[in-house]
Amino acid sequence: MGCAVTGLVVVLTAALSACGTGPLKKEVTLKLVAAEHGDRFGNSSKRYWDQLASRYSLKHPGVTVDVDVYAWDEVDEKVASLVRSGNAPDVAQIGGSFAGYARGEKLYSADEVLSTPTQAAFVPSMAQAGTVGRVQYGLPFAANTRALFYNKKLFEKAGIKKPPKTWAELREDAAKLKDAGVKVPYALPLGTEDAEAETLNWMLSGGGGYTDDAGGYTLDSPKNTATFTWLRDELVGKGLTNPDPAGTDRKDAYDAFTRGEVGMLNGHPTLMELALENGIESGIAPLPGKDGPTEATTGVADWLVAFKQRAHREEVRGFLDFVYGEKNVLSFASGYDLLPVTVPASETMRDEAAHKDVWPFLDQLDTAVFYPVGKASWGPTVRELKLTAGEAVADDGSPSKVLSRIQRTATDAEAAAGEP
Repeated sequence: MGCAVTGLVVVLTAALSACGTGPLKKEVTLKLVAAEHGDRFGNSSKRYWDQLASRYSLKHPGVTVDVDVYAWDEVDEKVASLVRSGNAPDVAQIGGSFAGYARGEKLYSADEVLSTPTQAAFVPSMAQAGTVGRVQYGLPFAANTRALFYNKKLFEKAGIKKPPKTWAELREDAAKLKDAGVKVPYALPLGTEDAEAETLNWMLSGGGGYTDDAGGYTLDSPKNTATFTWLRDELVGKGLTNPDPAGTDRKDAYDAFTRGEVGMLNGHPTLMELALENGIESGIAPLPGKDGPTEATTGVADWLVAFKQRAHREEVRGFLDFVYGEKNVLSFASGYDLLPVTVPASETMRDEAAHKDVWPFLDQLDTAVFYPVGKASWGPTVRELKLTAGEAVADDGSPSKVLSRIQRTATDAEAAAGEP
Protein backbone atom coordinates (compact mmCIF):
# COMPACT_ATOMS: atom_id res chain seq x y z
CA MET A 1 0.00 0.00 0.00
CA GLY A 2 3.03 2.24 0.28
CA CYS A 3 3.63 4.84 2.92
CA ALA A 4 0.46 6.51 4.26
CA VAL A 5 0.71 9.49 6.58
CA THR A 6 -2.41 10.62 8.45
CA GLY A 7 -3.25 12.85 11.39
CA LEU A 8 -3.50 16.54 12.08
CA VAL A 9 0.09 16.88 13.21
CA VAL A 10 2.85 15.42 11.12
CA VAL A 11 6.54 15.39 11.92
CA LEU A 12 7.61 16.01 8.36
CA THR A 13 11.23 14.99 8.67
CA ALA A 14 10.35 11.64 10.26
CA ALA A 15 7.59 10.97 7.73
CA LEU A 16 9.85 11.67 4.77
CA SER A 17 12.58 9.53 6.28
CA ALA A 18 10.11 6.67 6.74
CA CYS A 19 9.13 7.01 3.09
CA GLY A 20 12.78 6.72 2.12
CA THR A 21 13.21 10.28 0.75
CA GLY A 22 15.35 11.63 3.62
CA PRO A 23 15.02 14.91 5.53
CA LEU A 24 14.30 18.18 3.76
CA LYS A 25 17.33 20.35 3.21
CA LYS A 26 16.95 23.69 4.96
CA GLU A 27 16.78 26.81 2.85
CA VAL A 28 19.64 29.27 3.30
CA THR A 29 19.97 32.89 2.28
CA LEU A 30 23.55 34.09 1.86
CA LYS A 31 24.16 37.78 2.43
CA LEU A 32 26.61 39.37 0.00
CA VAL A 33 27.90 42.95 0.14
CA ALA A 34 29.67 44.07 -3.04
CA ALA A 35 31.38 47.18 -4.37
CA GLU A 36 30.12 49.17 -7.33
CA HIS A 37 32.45 49.02 -10.34
CA GLY A 38 30.04 50.39 -12.92
CA ASP A 39 29.73 54.01 -13.92
CA ARG A 40 26.17 53.95 -15.23
CA PHE A 41 22.92 52.04 -14.64
CA GLY A 42 23.44 49.66 -17.55
CA ASN A 43 26.72 48.29 -16.23
CA SER A 44 26.06 48.40 -12.49
CA SER A 45 27.77 45.72 -10.43
CA LYS A 46 24.33 45.04 -8.90
CA ARG A 47 23.18 43.74 -12.25
CA TYR A 48 26.19 41.44 -12.55
CA TRP A 49 25.83 40.01 -9.05
CA ASP A 50 22.03 39.58 -9.30
CA GLN A 51 22.41 37.61 -12.53
CA LEU A 52 25.20 35.51 -11.05
CA ALA A 53 23.17 34.84 -7.91
CA SER A 54 20.10 33.84 -9.94
CA ARG A 55 22.09 31.38 -12.05
CA TYR A 56 23.59 29.86 -8.91
CA SER A 57 20.23 29.49 -7.18
CA LEU A 58 18.76 27.78 -10.24
CA LYS A 59 21.49 25.16 -10.01
CA HIS A 60 21.32 24.95 -6.21
CA PRO A 61 17.69 25.05 -5.03
CA GLY A 62 17.43 26.06 -1.41
CA VAL A 63 20.29 28.57 -1.56
CA THR A 64 19.41 32.20 -2.24
CA VAL A 65 22.00 34.98 -2.50
CA ASP A 66 20.84 38.39 -1.33
CA VAL A 67 23.04 41.15 -2.80
CA ASP A 68 23.62 44.71 -1.59
CA VAL A 69 25.96 46.95 -3.60
CA TYR A 70 27.58 50.13 -2.29
CA ALA A 71 29.81 52.79 -3.82
CA TRP A 72 33.48 51.89 -3.84
CA ASP A 73 34.38 54.63 -1.37
CA GLU A 74 31.61 53.52 1.03
CA VAL A 75 31.73 49.73 1.00
CA ASP A 76 34.58 49.20 3.49
CA GLU A 77 32.92 51.33 6.15
CA LYS A 78 29.53 49.74 5.46
CA VAL A 79 30.99 46.29 6.04
CA ALA A 80 32.77 47.49 9.18
CA SER A 81 29.49 48.91 10.47
CA LEU A 82 27.67 45.63 9.84
CA VAL A 83 30.37 43.70 11.66
CA ARG A 84 30.27 46.07 14.64
CA SER A 85 26.49 45.71 14.89
CA GLY A 86 26.65 41.92 14.84
CA ASN A 87 25.19 41.66 11.33
CA ALA A 88 28.22 40.59 9.33
CA PRO A 89 27.43 39.41 5.79
CA ASP A 90 28.43 35.94 4.68
CA VAL A 91 30.64 37.35 1.94
CA ALA A 92 31.91 40.88 1.43
CA GLN A 93 33.87 42.56 -1.32
CA ILE A 94 36.25 45.16 0.12
CA GLY A 95 39.26 47.14 -0.98
CA GLY A 96 41.01 47.84 2.30
CA SER A 97 42.68 45.75 4.94
CA PHE A 98 40.97 42.59 6.13
CA ALA A 99 43.71 41.67 8.60
CA GLY A 100 41.82 43.02 11.59
CA TYR A 101 38.90 40.72 10.86
CA ALA A 102 41.26 37.76 10.42
CA ARG A 103 43.14 38.48 13.65
CA GLY A 104 39.81 38.77 15.45
CA GLU A 105 38.93 35.27 14.17
CA LYS A 106 35.92 36.61 12.30
CA LEU A 107 36.86 35.17 8.90
CA TYR A 108 37.05 31.77 7.33
CA SER A 109 40.43 31.04 5.76
CA ALA A 110 40.59 30.40 2.03
CA ASP A 111 41.01 26.65 2.44
CA GLU A 112 37.83 26.53 4.56
CA VAL A 113 35.61 28.10 1.88
CA LEU A 114 37.28 27.13 -1.40
CA SER A 115 37.97 23.81 -3.04
CA THR A 116 41.65 23.01 -3.53
CA PRO A 117 41.53 23.56 -7.33
CA THR A 118 39.88 26.96 -6.91
CA GLN A 119 42.37 28.16 -4.31
CA ALA A 120 45.31 26.89 -6.38
CA ALA A 121 44.08 28.79 -9.45
CA PHE A 122 44.78 32.29 -8.07
CA VAL A 123 47.61 34.31 -9.61
CA PRO A 124 50.42 33.66 -7.08
CA SER A 125 51.29 37.30 -6.41
CA MET A 126 47.68 38.03 -5.45
CA ALA A 127 47.26 34.90 -3.36
CA GLN A 128 50.36 35.94 -1.40
CA ALA A 129 49.01 39.47 -0.92
CA GLY A 130 45.85 37.97 0.61
CA THR A 131 47.66 36.33 3.51
CA VAL A 132 47.67 37.23 7.19
CA GLY A 133 50.29 35.44 9.23
CA ARG A 134 50.98 33.09 6.30
CA VAL A 135 47.32 32.03 6.06
CA GLN A 136 45.21 33.25 3.15
CA TYR A 137 42.02 35.05 4.17
CA GLY A 138 41.67 37.55 1.34
CA LEU A 139 40.37 36.11 -1.92
CA PRO A 140 41.38 38.36 -4.83
CA PHE A 141 38.37 39.16 -6.96
CA ALA A 142 39.44 41.75 -9.52
CA ALA A 143 42.72 43.50 -10.18
CA ASN A 144 44.50 46.14 -12.18
CA THR A 145 48.07 47.26 -12.67
CA ARG A 146 49.42 50.66 -13.68
CA ALA A 147 51.28 51.94 -16.72
CA LEU A 148 52.28 55.27 -18.22
CA PHE A 149 49.56 56.63 -20.51
CA TYR A 150 50.36 59.32 -23.05
CA ASN A 151 48.34 61.34 -25.54
CA LYS A 152 49.74 60.50 -28.98
CA LYS A 153 48.43 63.68 -30.61
CA LEU A 154 50.00 65.90 -27.95
CA PHE A 155 53.27 63.99 -28.18
CA GLU A 156 53.32 64.57 -31.93
CA LYS A 157 52.56 68.25 -31.41
CA ALA A 158 55.50 68.53 -29.01
CA GLY A 159 57.83 66.59 -31.34
CA ILE A 160 58.19 63.62 -28.97
CA LYS A 161 58.89 60.42 -30.87
CA LYS A 162 58.60 57.80 -28.09
CA PRO A 163 57.51 57.61 -24.44
CA PRO A 164 60.10 58.32 -21.74
CA LYS A 165 61.99 55.50 -20.01
CA THR A 166 63.73 57.48 -17.26
CA TRP A 167 62.89 60.32 -14.90
CA ALA A 168 65.21 62.62 -16.85
CA GLU A 169 63.42 61.81 -20.11
CA LEU A 170 60.06 62.30 -18.40
CA ARG A 171 61.10 65.76 -17.23
CA GLU A 172 62.44 66.66 -20.69
CA ASP A 173 59.27 65.46 -22.43
CA ALA A 174 57.07 67.29 -19.92
CA ALA A 175 59.00 70.48 -20.67
CA LYS A 176 58.47 69.97 -24.41
CA LEU A 177 54.75 69.46 -23.83
CA LYS A 178 54.59 72.63 -21.76
CA ASP A 179 56.39 74.59 -24.49
CA ALA A 180 53.86 73.22 -27.00
CA GLY A 181 51.03 74.70 -24.96
CA VAL A 182 49.80 71.54 -23.25
CA LYS A 183 47.83 72.49 -20.14
CA VAL A 184 49.07 69.64 -17.93
CA PRO A 185 52.26 67.97 -19.20
CA TYR A 186 52.18 65.31 -16.45
CA ALA A 187 49.13 64.76 -14.23
CA LEU A 188 50.08 63.98 -10.62
CA PRO A 189 46.99 62.97 -8.57
CA LEU A 190 47.92 62.91 -4.89
CA GLY A 191 44.46 63.75 -3.58
CA THR A 192 42.55 61.59 -1.14
CA GLU A 193 40.85 59.37 -3.72
CA ASP A 194 43.86 57.34 -4.87
CA ALA A 195 47.05 58.85 -3.46
CA GLU A 196 48.24 55.43 -2.32
CA ALA A 197 48.52 54.20 -5.93
CA GLU A 198 50.35 57.24 -7.31
CA THR A 199 52.64 57.24 -4.28
CA LEU A 200 53.55 53.59 -4.70
CA ASN A 201 54.08 54.06 -8.45
CA TRP A 202 56.69 56.68 -7.75
CA MET A 203 58.32 54.87 -4.82
CA LEU A 204 58.75 51.75 -6.96
CA SER A 205 60.20 53.80 -9.80
CA GLY A 206 62.84 55.10 -7.38
CA GLY A 207 63.76 51.65 -6.10
CA GLY A 208 61.73 51.93 -2.90
CA GLY A 209 58.26 50.91 -1.76
CA TYR A 210 55.94 50.74 1.22
CA THR A 211 57.59 47.75 2.90
CA ASP A 212 60.81 45.75 2.87
CA ASP A 213 61.15 42.04 2.08
CA ALA A 214 60.28 41.17 5.67
CA GLY A 215 57.05 43.19 5.55
CA GLY A 216 58.22 46.11 7.71
CA TYR A 217 57.21 49.63 6.69
CA THR A 218 59.88 51.69 4.90
CA LEU A 219 57.82 54.75 4.03
CA ASP A 220 60.52 57.24 5.04
CA SER A 221 63.46 55.34 3.56
CA PRO A 222 66.23 57.36 1.87
CA LYS A 223 65.09 56.11 -1.55
CA ASN A 224 61.48 57.18 -0.99
CA THR A 225 62.56 60.55 0.36
CA ALA A 226 64.82 61.10 -2.65
CA THR A 227 61.96 60.19 -4.99
CA PHE A 228 59.58 62.76 -3.52
CA THR A 229 62.30 65.37 -3.40
CA TRP A 230 62.85 64.89 -7.14
CA LEU A 231 59.12 65.09 -7.76
CA ARG A 232 58.85 68.33 -5.79
CA ASP A 233 61.86 69.99 -7.38
CA GLU A 234 61.95 68.64 -10.94
CA LEU A 235 58.29 68.27 -11.89
CA VAL A 236 55.96 70.18 -9.57
CA GLY A 237 58.43 72.99 -8.87
CA LYS A 238 59.08 73.52 -12.58
CA GLY A 239 55.37 73.83 -13.38
CA LEU A 240 55.23 70.55 -15.30
CA THR A 241 52.24 69.08 -13.41
CA ASN A 242 48.77 70.13 -12.36
CA PRO A 243 49.06 73.13 -10.01
CA ASP A 244 47.75 71.38 -6.87
CA PRO A 245 48.65 67.66 -6.75
CA ALA A 246 47.40 67.37 -3.15
CA GLY A 247 43.96 68.54 -4.25
CA THR A 248 43.78 66.43 -7.42
CA ASP A 249 42.03 63.06 -7.29
CA ARG A 250 42.53 60.27 -9.79
CA LYS A 251 39.13 60.98 -11.35
CA ASP A 252 40.14 64.61 -11.88
CA ALA A 253 43.31 63.50 -13.69
CA TYR A 254 41.47 60.93 -15.80
CA ASP A 255 38.78 63.44 -16.78
CA ALA A 256 41.44 65.95 -17.84
CA PHE A 257 43.20 63.27 -19.91
CA THR A 258 39.96 62.37 -21.70
CA ARG A 259 39.44 66.08 -22.47
CA GLY A 260 42.83 66.18 -24.19
CA GLU A 261 44.42 68.44 -21.57
CA VAL A 262 47.03 66.01 -20.20
CA GLY A 263 50.17 64.77 -21.94
CA MET A 264 51.08 61.92 -19.59
CA LEU A 265 49.88 60.22 -16.42
CA ASN A 266 49.93 56.87 -14.66
CA GLY A 267 46.74 54.92 -15.23
CA HIS A 268 45.01 51.53 -15.17
CA PRO A 269 43.22 49.65 -18.00
CA THR A 270 39.89 51.44 -17.56
CA LEU A 271 41.49 54.64 -18.84
CA MET A 272 41.96 53.08 -22.30
CA GLU A 273 38.21 52.73 -22.79
CA LEU A 274 37.50 56.16 -21.34
CA ALA A 275 40.04 57.74 -23.69
CA LEU A 276 38.63 55.88 -26.70
CA GLU A 277 35.09 56.95 -25.87
CA ASN A 278 36.26 60.56 -25.89
CA GLY A 279 38.28 60.38 -29.10
CA ILE A 280 41.69 60.42 -27.44
CA GLU A 281 44.32 58.21 -29.06
CA SER A 282 46.47 57.01 -26.19
CA GLY A 283 49.58 54.90 -25.90
CA ILE A 284 50.91 52.99 -22.93
CA ALA A 285 54.43 52.22 -21.74
CA PRO A 286 56.18 50.93 -18.60
CA LEU A 287 56.49 53.45 -15.79
CA PRO A 288 59.69 55.48 -16.22
CA GLY A 289 62.22 54.81 -13.47
CA LYS A 290 65.16 56.67 -12.04
CA ASP A 291 67.61 54.95 -14.39
CA GLY A 292 65.33 52.98 -16.73
CA PRO A 293 61.85 51.47 -17.02
CA THR A 294 60.45 50.40 -13.65
CA GLU A 295 60.66 46.63 -13.24
CA ALA A 296 57.61 46.38 -10.97
CA THR A 297 54.39 48.34 -10.98
CA THR A 298 51.57 48.94 -8.54
CA GLY A 299 48.99 46.18 -8.34
CA VAL A 300 45.55 46.96 -6.95
CA ALA A 301 42.99 44.32 -6.06
CA ASP A 302 39.67 44.13 -4.35
CA TRP A 303 39.02 41.19 -2.10
CA LEU A 304 36.27 38.82 -1.12
CA VAL A 305 36.23 37.76 2.53
CA ALA A 306 33.92 35.20 4.16
CA PHE A 307 32.63 35.92 7.66
CA LYS A 308 31.97 33.16 10.19
CA GLN A 309 29.13 34.81 12.09
CA ARG A 310 26.19 33.31 10.19
CA ALA A 311 27.84 29.86 10.11
CA HIS A 312 27.10 29.13 6.47
CA ARG A 313 30.50 27.71 5.59
CA GLU A 314 29.34 24.91 3.31
CA GLU A 315 26.91 27.15 1.41
CA VAL A 316 29.56 29.87 1.07
CA ARG A 317 32.03 27.29 -0.18
CA GLY A 318 29.70 26.15 -2.94
CA PHE A 319 28.87 29.71 -3.97
CA LEU A 320 32.49 30.89 -4.05
CA ASP A 321 33.60 27.94 -6.16
CA PHE A 322 30.90 29.07 -8.62
CA VAL A 323 31.99 32.72 -8.43
CA TYR A 324 35.55 31.75 -9.34
CA GLY A 325 34.60 29.63 -12.32
CA GLU A 326 36.68 30.66 -15.33
CA LYS A 327 33.76 32.06 -17.34
CA ASN A 328 32.51 34.13 -14.41
CA VAL A 329 35.97 35.53 -13.64
CA LEU A 330 36.42 36.48 -17.30
CA SER A 331 32.96 37.99 -17.53
CA PHE A 332 33.50 40.35 -14.62
CA ALA A 333 37.05 41.33 -15.59
CA SER A 334 36.26 42.04 -19.23
CA GLY A 335 33.01 43.81 -18.36
CA TYR A 336 34.79 46.36 -16.19
CA ASP A 337 38.19 46.65 -17.92
CA LEU A 338 39.88 44.77 -15.10
CA LEU A 339 42.29 41.86 -14.96
CA PRO A 340 41.29 38.30 -14.03
CA VAL A 341 42.65 36.96 -10.76
CA THR A 342 43.02 33.31 -11.73
CA VAL A 343 45.65 31.75 -13.96
CA PRO A 344 43.18 29.89 -16.23
CA ALA A 345 41.14 33.06 -16.87
CA SER A 346 44.32 35.08 -17.45
CA GLU A 347 45.55 32.54 -19.98
CA THR A 348 42.22 32.61 -21.80
CA MET A 349 42.28 36.41 -21.93
CA ARG A 350 45.83 36.22 -23.26
CA ASP A 351 44.73 33.87 -26.05
CA GLU A 352 41.84 36.05 -27.25
CA ALA A 353 42.70 38.89 -29.63
CA ALA A 354 39.68 40.85 -28.43
CA HIS A 355 41.60 41.50 -25.20
CA LYS A 356 44.85 42.55 -26.87
CA ASP A 357 44.75 46.03 -25.33
CA VAL A 358 45.11 44.65 -21.81
CA TRP A 359 47.90 42.18 -22.53
CA PRO A 360 50.60 44.60 -21.33
CA PHE A 361 48.78 44.89 -18.01
CA LEU A 362 48.41 41.12 -17.77
CA ASP A 363 52.16 40.81 -18.27
CA GLN A 364 52.69 42.88 -15.13
CA LEU A 365 50.56 40.80 -12.77
CA ASP A 366 53.24 38.31 -11.75
CA THR A 367 55.64 41.05 -10.63
CA ALA A 368 53.10 43.64 -9.44
CA VAL A 369 53.50 44.97 -5.90
CA PHE A 370 50.21 45.06 -3.99
CA TYR A 371 49.33 47.13 -0.96
CA PRO A 372 50.12 45.46 2.38
CA VAL A 373 46.44 44.70 3.04
CA GLY A 374 47.45 41.69 5.14
CA LYS A 375 48.57 44.09 7.88
CA ALA A 376 45.94 45.37 10.30
CA SER A 377 48.01 48.57 10.50
CA TRP A 378 47.48 49.30 6.81
CA GLY A 379 44.07 50.92 7.40
CA PRO A 380 45.35 53.75 9.65
CA THR A 381 48.48 54.06 7.54
CA VAL A 382 46.69 54.52 4.24
CA ARG A 383 44.28 57.04 5.78
CA GLU A 384 47.23 59.18 6.88
CA LEU A 385 48.91 58.73 3.50
CA LYS A 386 45.80 59.84 1.60
CA LEU A 387 45.55 62.98 3.70
CA THR A 388 49.19 64.05 3.69
CA ALA A 389 51.25 62.55 0.83
CA GLY A 390 50.49 65.50 -1.43
CA GLU A 391 52.00 67.90 1.08
CA ALA A 392 55.44 66.45 0.34
CA VAL A 393 55.54 67.99 -3.14
CA ALA A 394 54.15 71.42 -2.26
CA ASP A 395 56.43 74.44 -2.79
CA ASP A 396 57.22 74.59 0.91
CA GLY A 397 56.78 70.85 1.47
CA SER A 398 59.31 68.65 3.20
CA PRO A 399 59.34 65.08 1.86
CA SER A 400 61.38 63.85 4.83
CA LYS A 401 58.97 65.32 7.38
CA VAL A 402 55.81 64.15 5.59
CA LEU A 403 57.07 60.62 5.01
CA SER A 404 58.38 60.39 8.57
CA ARG A 405 54.96 61.38 9.88
CA ILE A 406 53.29 58.64 7.82
CA GLN A 407 55.95 56.18 9.00
CA ARG A 408 55.20 57.04 12.65
CA THR A 409 51.50 56.45 12.04
CA ALA A 410 52.32 53.06 10.53
CA THR A 411 54.67 52.10 13.37
CA ASP A 412 52.16 53.13 16.04
CA ALA A 413 49.39 51.21 14.26
CA GLU A 414 51.59 48.12 14.07
CA ALA A 415 52.25 48.32 17.79
CA ALA A 416 48.55 48.71 18.55
CA ALA A 417 47.71 45.70 16.37
CA GLY A 418 50.46 43.59 17.92
CA GLU A 419 52.13 43.08 14.55
CA PRO A 420 55.83 42.19 14.32
